[in-house]
Amino acid sequence: MWRYLAGGVAALLLLAGGWLMISGQARTGAPSSAAPARPSDTAAPATPAPDLPEASDATRARRRFERFDRDRDGKVTREEFLEPRRKAFAKLDRDGDGKLSFDEWAARTVDRFGAADRDGSGALDAEEFAATAPKHKPRRTTPCSDQSHADE
Repeated sequence: MWRYLAGGVAALLLLAGGWLMISGQARTGAPSSAAPARPSDTAAPATPAPDLPEASDATRARRRFERFDRDRDGKVTREEFLEPRRKAFAKLDRDGDGKLSFDEWAARTVDRFGAADRDGSGALDAEEFAATAPKHKPRRTTPCSDQSHADE
């Protein structure tokens, strides 16, 4: 609720400041017919983003097929299809017994808890727990997704 109130007050202050600036120019006798700034002086001309080629569904399907067809015989066998899952399972199966215990399945979480528990107490205090917060990657903006310049 306070955010909305603060936003409203900020908007009113901006409007009042703009009004004061405009009315202040009229009182001081600032020339209202001053030469307008040329667009090239203030900002680079807006150029539309080039149309980037997109892969067709057929091309995507072909690339996916080629990733799975390891022996390049034109067929994806069951073993080739399951290979990525086998590799992921093997990474998790730390003791190599072909079975996943709960600790093996949750290994990354267990490791993260162990790294955060600096004092080795088996419990996390508030400061230690704060260290377990996921790290977010900054969002990438691509020329196609940034539409703010296309409308100018």
